Amino acid sequence: MPFAPFDWIDDEARRRADAGLVRTLRPRSAETELLDLASNDYLGLTRHPEVTAAAADAAHRWGAGATGSRLVTGSTALHAEVEQELADFCGFEAALVLSSGYAANLAALTALTGRGSLIVSDAGNHASIVDGCRLSRAETAVVPHSDPEAVRKTLQAHDGRALAVTDSVFSVDGDAAPLAELAEVCRTEGAALLVDDAHGLGVLGKGGQGALAAAGLAGGDGLVGTLTLSKSLGSQGGAVLGPARVIDHLVNTARTFIFDTGLAPAAAGAALGSLRLLRREPERAARARAVATALYEQLTGAGLAAVRPDAAVVSVRAPSADAAVRWAAGCRTAGMAVGCFRPPSVPDGISRLRLTARADLTDAQIATAVAIVRRTAPDA
Repeated sequence: MPFAPFDWIDDEARRRADAGLVRTLRPRSAETELLDLASNDYLGLTRHPEVTAAAADAAHRWGAGATGSRLVTGSTALHAEVEQELADFCGFEAALVLSSGYAANLAALTALTGRGSLIVSDAGNHASIVDGCRLSRAETAVVPHSDPEAVRKTLQAHDGRALAVTDSVFSVDGDAAPLAELAEVCRTEGAALLVDDAHGLGVLGKGGQGALAAAGLAGGDGLVGTLTLSKSLGSQGGAVLGPARVIDHLVNTARTFIFDTGLAPAAAGAALGSLRLLRREPERAARARAVATALYEQLTGAGLAAVRPDAAVVSVRAPSADAAVRWAAGCRTAGMAVGCFRPPSVPDGISRLRLTARADLTDAQIATAVAIVRRTAPDA
């Protein structure tokens, strides 16, 4: 038999095709006429003139790349400025900027746990949290979605260092975690709490300070937050926020920080520009929430099975994975881009369209979006 080490890939591809789960890249042009309800640009800042100018200015001043890891040559005064302003805005003592939100979750989970410790993870957590748990070498217990009592019981059964981890807003249905209850459980059981606020920053809390600030938890000694700069701030990168001693520990132990090239200056500059713009225009956060509510109310008013949003994500149930793909394709043909979530991205097996609200959407655009979703809805 000839040597064919990758023939198994063809078998996997056939299985994906039979299940209607094939994913393909669709490069977009710089300019498009599609109405965008697929991106995570919640505040409409990724093309804002101030933000793009800040990115360009940073690239001109610092260069196209960071030139190395943060502990070698990749840490600039600009990175420190972003970290200081992020920590101040979100209500934490310190922050650490990494190359992505994914890297931030891996850094926090692997550096704050390890062999002999326990991680209690919500069943609905993002893949970056799941992968961080796997890489941590800690014992991981997955508990039912948004169930503080299940977290309590799991922590009580463990003797030793423990950490509970949850998204603040879950990316599939847009529902918010019961953060106050989880924080109280962790406090009484002596565990740390790690919250990924990727979908809360810029949308929840006063002026978009995030879900942790909204819950009155920001800055707590037993609390660490992670976030991304690629959603509400319209840039790229991630950050870990927490007590200064936690951030110092990550600098010395987190592999996705130590061995990764620092965030490109243009991305850091854009994030800082967005953050400063949000400070001046805090009403953007409330507008993003209002757009999400309007989408939900008009979709459900039309008889569609949408999930009430707690932030800026609006989920609409589809009858099957194949129907969800056809529905999303129909929306695109009609002039609108939407997200399409199917297994294994959704562990509950329910396929969905995922619409993201943006603060810069007009009422007319909201009405158009709802009309397109209604018109293209599949029967089965």
